[in-house]
Amino acid sequence: MDADDLALFERSLREATGRATGVDLDAELDDLGWDDALAHDERAAVSLLFGLQGEAGVTSSALARVVAHALGSPAGTATGTAMVLPAVGAAGPPGSVDGGRLRVDGLSPVAAVDRASALVVVRTGSGGVTAVVVSTTSLELRPVRGVDPELGLLRVTGDIVRPGPGVDLPPDAWDAAVALGRLAVAHELVGGARTMLALACGHARSRIQFGRPIASFQAVRHRLAETLVALSMAEAMLDAAWLAPGPEASAMAKAVAGQQARAAARHGQQVLAGIGFTVEHPFHRYVRRTLVLDALLGTSASLTSALGAGILADGRLPPLLAL
Repeated sequence: MDADDLALFERSLREATGRATGVDLDAELDDLGWDDALAHDERAAVSLLFGLQGEAGVTSSALARVVAHALGSPAGTATGTAMVLPAVGAAGPPGSVDGGRLRVDGLSPVAAVDRASALVVVRTGSGGVTAVVVSTTSLELRPVRGVDPELGLLRVTGDIVRPGPGVDLPPDAWDAAVALGRLAVAHELVGGARTMLALACGHARSRIQFGRPIASFQAVRHRLAETLVALSMAEAMLDAAWLAPGPEASAMAKAVAGQQARAAARHGQQVLAGIGFTVEHPFHRYVRRTLVLDALLGTSASLTSALGAGILADGRLPPLLAL
């Protein structure tokens, strides 16, 4: 996209995420042709939408569309097929084969209840991956409650006897799909952290203590400054991951985004104090969202451990980016 197209696209997405969420936002994305933009310019489509979703605290089926797009099997509303994502804290294919039975354990956006079929990626015994389309009636779909029920996820489980034939995918297809999905979630984490910082700054300017705004206190200013530095670090890592795409870079970007979003939540809560815990204030919604997003496609802790183990096993550091 050129600069003018990019600016128009961003304005359109900002308006859409400002007025809609869930299936309504899915419909807005269809009207905007977001799937076409994803096929034409992955970085623009993913970074803009997920960053704005994070800022507004809204949800859509876009993560499932991103993963399906990376697999070469779009799962948009026009296809009538949902995409099953890995379960919380996992990153492997949600399907496995056991004695001719297909066992499914994963997540899907709430829009999956209206789809006739679901796409499940299965790890085969030979180490390859296969995509299998199954009827949603053969799966159990349960709303995920827990920390952030407003995220609109479904727990998808199933034990299917004699599933239909699958389509073999390239060996690295799943890793590439997870890599793109991690970048998307990382952008959403950074977007949410931006809003947490804005809420903390607004409170610091308006809250008067000892006759002056608490924003003038050094301890408060340090926490806000540290949050800004944390966000800058996460954004820089995302830029690096887009410049040198791959599973390793996306895992680092997702890990850093999760760590820094948690830091934003921690510092923001200290600045907001008691008001940040109340249901009347929106801050707690972003904290909840951060905790769940950090767990999708691998937590910051598990990704950091895996990256460290890989470095020790290979005996080499990741290559430096050309600056």
